[in-house]
Amino acid sequence: MPRISNAETAEHVAACLQLAILLEINAPKPGNVHRNANFRKTNYEDFLASAVAATPSFKVAAMQGINIAERKISLSQIGVGRIIRDAIERISAWQHGGNTLLGTVTLLLPIAAAAGKTLKENKNIFDLGKLRKNIKTIVTATTPEDATAFYEAIDVARPGGLNKVPKFDATNSSSKQELLETCTTLFDVFRISAEYDSVSNEWIKNYPIVFNMGLPFLKEELKQQTNINDAVVQTFLKLLAENPDTLIARKVGWKKAKEISDQARQILQSGGLKTKRGKDALALFDESLRDSENKLNPGTTADLTTATLALHILSGYRP
Repeated sequence: MPRISNAETAEHVAACLQLAILLEINAPKPGNVHRNANFRKTNYEDFLASAVAATPSFKVAAMQGINIAERKISLSQIGVGRIIRDAIERISAWQHGGNTLLGTVTLLLPIAAAAGKTLKENKNIFDLGKLRKNIKTIVTATTPEDATAFYEAIDVARPGGLNKVPKFDATNSSSKQELLETCTTLFDVFRISAEYDSVSNEWIKNYPIVFNMGLPFLKEELKQQTNINDAVVQTFLKLLAENPDTLIARKVGWKKAKEISDQARQILQSGGLKTKRGKDALALFDESLRDSENKLNPGTTADLTTATLALHILSGYRP
């Protein structure tokens, strides 16, 4: 068996995560950009370009994970925040559709680093349980410098739904200095925002939605059908049905976000893409989520769906 170099391992991880982004954006998910639907300012091609632009950062993160396994650097030297910022800067330079992948990259970077560490420790045999343990180790070792770099990524991406918050407000220019002065890590920041942001909550609780709900559901869907696009949409609906989208909640309130989750649940109960009744309900649902300002875009659910796909692809799935 030929020896696999560290660079090849990192490239493999990066390719898996790029494929996850591409499969997610290709699937016709309600209320989101996909191959047959654009937003007024953001289109399908913007996401394709973003996937390409983000891939080098996934490779860097995976290599840092390998470096940890080889004890060349300490956990605090991974630089998760910096790598996220660099990815977002590169994404911004490659397309003109605004924020496309901030949430997705924030979820995938720890996975990339953990995958590199896991594969190196396990002689390039992937182990999902070890991956999850390594993710926890990596996110809890973040630093105040990671936090300030992440805030710089926010400055570049300018994501929607950023509301004023009492502490470490991302829209306040003084917050970066305050993070450093108070020795507040990126993990600390996400602990504060976890109650109103599912991406933060995944970091804090070790990716419960992705590992415990998304991945088992996706795998079961793929057992029942070979159409990856349908399986992705069904998984998206499952995640949305069980977890009100926090991007929608920040834009228009929790009441509306929960109503939308209830609608997704009803569509699944009607069969989703497996029945005519479900397909008809899904088409109406999609139409109801689209407006010129994208206030009802379940964007965080799309991020969680991509992370779910990433786990399955790293585990060996190929379309």
